[in-house]
Amino acid sequence: MDALLKLSPAQSLLLRTAARRADGRVIPPDTLRGGARAKVLTALLDRGWIEPADDGHVMTDAGYAAIGQQRPMPPDDVQPMDATDDLQLLEGIPIRPGTKLAALAMALRRPQGATSLQLMLATGWQQHTVGGAISGMLRKKLGLNVVLAHNDSGERVYRVV
Repeated sequence: MDALLKLSPAQSLLLRTAARRADGRVIPPDTLRGGARAKVLTALLDRGWIEPADDGHVMTDAGYAAIGQQRPMPPDDVQPMDATDDLQLLEGIPIRPGTKLAALAMALRRPQGATSLQLMLATGWQQHTVGGAISGMLRKKLGLNVVLAHNDSGERVYRVV
């Protein structure tokens, strides 16, 4: 509890928001600018709660401990999505490349499809949002034929046929 008391409101906000992300990335809000932004990030770096990454900062195990949480461990059976040519997968679908909907469509266009968890990790959405996007945007608005099957472990696997 002692570590929780040492957090400023801005530090707490940054760490708790980063903890909700699958990759633990620290993304300061647009309202935190200039010297305040630098001061908060420097304090978190000095305490070892975040560390520099390729395109910003990520939380450390000490950062998770500071807010009373543990680093989430990805399930062993989740396979990373292969990086395939975006234009090939989105061919004929009127979706802007680089959007979350495009990531969803690309994952569903793979031959093996994608599990609910893979779709959630690819978009950062919750399960009900992924289901709504599949039903509303992909099936109804774009007319894609998205089928649902279950794999050997009983997980839902969505795929465009």
